[in-house]
Amino acid sequence: MKPIYITDLDHTFLRSDQTISAFSQKVWNTKSQESILSVATARSYTKSLEFLTGLHLEAPLILLDGALVVSCDKKLIDLKLVDENLGNALIDEGSRFDIEPFVIGLKDLDLNEAFLYPGRLNTHQSKVLLNYKNDNRLAMRATMRTMKQTLKIVYFGDEHTLRPLAAHFKNIFGDQVELKLSPEKYNGGYFLTVLHPHGDKAHALETIADHLGRELRDFTVFGDSINDLGMFDKAGTAVAVKNALDEVKANADIVLPHTNDEDAVAKYLASL
Repeated sequence: MKPIYITDLDHTFLRSDQTISAFSQKVWNTKSQESILSVATARSYTKSLEFLTGLHLEAPLILLDGALVVSCDKKLIDLKLVDENLGNALIDEGSRFDIEPFVIGLKDLDLNEAFLYPGRLNTHQSKVLLNYKNDNRLAMRATMRTMKQTLKIVYFGDEHTLRPLAAHFKNIFGDQVELKLSPEKYNGGYFLTVLHPHGDKAHALETIADHLGRELRDFTVFGDSINDLGMFDKAGTAVAVKNALDEVKANADIVLPHTNDEDAVAKYLASL
């Protein structure tokens, strides 16, 4: 049977300028003739396709940290939504810390996406929005509320704000949500992602294994950040790039000698 390789995008397969090198594209497409390759990313379907043009994809895509699993031809395989009332309660609790989130969700089951942002932005949020100029998915909300089909809620800010916020959410909401607190490598600061309790990459990897009729031990996964750890725990082989967080490296079976800017994943695939 074909081996299966699933890679994170940002700071793992993508270079820091958010491009894929010609070398990585060539290795990927060559390897896809004898393997199954796909991605597991925090990005949406629309944004992921911008990067994946020209790459042969066979396995379903893990998107939005695992809240969404879709086939390459946009067929919905799995969807894990944050309960609307729970999400609104969470936003209300977050306002006590003088911060409002971004809310990412679906307008419909044709995977038309919406990206809601608050009217009052902090410095970190303003920097994030610079990457979404002229994006028709954006919509400002004077009062932040969740949607019927909310996939994730994301806070951007300083560590000293978001770490106690994460602890507060954990205390109030417990296992009703999945929380991911990580450094934000593009713009500095931190981000806190709130998901359905099964809306992470680990559960999405299980979904793909079932969909393909394969065992989790058949998967090799690549990553660099906190949201990859659950996937690392499930897969047969977990591979961290050189620039991965120390916690991620500590949980990897293999730590590569190259960074994402040095085509780490492609060089590993080419070496097999």
